Amino acid sequence: MPSLTRTRTCLFVCCLLSSLQLPATSQTVVHAPQAHSAGSQVITASLQEGEYSSFRAENPAFKFNHLAVDYRNGNVYLGAVNRIYKLSPSLEVQVSHETGPDEDNRKCYPPRIVQPCSEPLSLTNNVNKMLLMDYRENRLLACGSLYQGICKLLRLDDLFKLGEPFHKKEHYLSGVNESGSVFGVIVSYSTTSPDMLFIATAVDGKPEYFPTISSRKLARNSEEDGMFAYVFHDEFVASMIKIPSDTFTVIPDFDIYYIYGFASGNFVYFLTLQPEMGGGPTTGSSSTGREQVYTSKIVRLCKADTAFNSYVEVPIGCISGNVEYRLLEAAYLSKAGAILARSLDVAPDDDVLFAVFSKGQKRRPRQASQDSALCVFSLRKINEKIKERLQSCYKGEGTLDLAWLKVKDIPCSSAVSTTRTHTHTQVY
Repeated sequence: MPSLTRTRTCLFVCCLLSSLQLPATSQTVVHAPQAHSAGSQVITASLQEGEYSSFRAENPAFKFNHLAVDYRNGNVYLGAVNRIYKLSPSLEVQVSHETGPDEDNRKCYPPRIVQPCSEPLSLTNNVNKMLLMDYRENRLLACGSLYQGICKLLRLDDLFKLGEPFHKKEHYLSGVNESGSVFGVIVSYSTTSPDMLFIATAVDGKPEYFPTISSRKLARNSEEDGMFAYVFHDEFVASMIKIPSDTFTVIPDFDIYYIYGFASGNFVYFLTLQPEMGGGPTTGSSSTGREQVYTSKIVRLCKADTAFNSYVEVPIGCISGNVEYRLLEAAYLSKAGAILARSLDVAPDDDVLFAVFSKGQKRRPRQASQDSALCVFSLRKINEKIKERLQSCYKGEGTLDLAWLKVKDIPCSSAVSTTRTHTHTQVY
């Protein structure tokens, strides 16, 4: 049972249970917009005890969607509607970069340079969907909603545009128009090889164009032709997973929503919210009038797995007082620290996952719930549960629990298959 406390949904929590007090810090604490919210208009920084600084965009329409803080100097980067901002640690504007609006139509598919669009174009806002710090190359990866998810690579110092790849299909990472349904994780392998970008996204009914999860090459040269190319791709296997078309015959509006992602040890993780497939006819609200049941899951992949054979997912949530909290709203990975480590029976430098869930499973939350819970999970114990799950599957116990990928639950087999089954071939 994870540690649990009832709270209103927020990114920063002042206390966890009555016995845990967060240590004081002299660093600036920035209160950020939630990644999956409709957007915020103000951010506030706590400079020191009793002193605060705030930043508000010059246009109320420029709502904030994502935030990244440079841990080396405290500079703050904001992804907003039609703008990217660089702020000082005290939230003073250093530079802004315009990203929109521009002429577009959501029915136009990439790449336009190969296939011109015949749909009428109109002036369209560019909603920031992903903002990632690439420390190794001193650049910011900013992806928006225009042109089916085109991304810019901006220099951290002054937001100068280093590159904007757009002439290949793989240069478009996500066609979903909603902020908060895309998450990326940058992974480094060695000092001599380029970094990799694991990208997870809702597909918004376009699975033929966008894999729901993939790994891409993050070229050192921002103008390199191979930027965002799949790490591995041949006639049969690629570094991606697509939602099968048969899944949409069961739930026509099926999609997987990615709330958070991170890398730890040998693995990359994503926290998702996805409709339950069930075992029979369509259960989507659009066809039956009933609300779709959702479940939250944690997805894990091996960093070095170029064929995604190591893909595994398990449900995650909390139960307190016979009340289930199953709808994931926000998450954050941190070190346990001395006090929390004793409570969770882990080492102080172990990774722990903080996750906010709202009550029930009957809807996808569109706004912060008044009835929610903050749960704390030891990542080591999560991995132990995944290991137990995989070992039991190798013994032929249970099912793969990947109904959305296989359309139906496939019984586990005691014989390890040599084909691509999306389960681990090695337990770490």
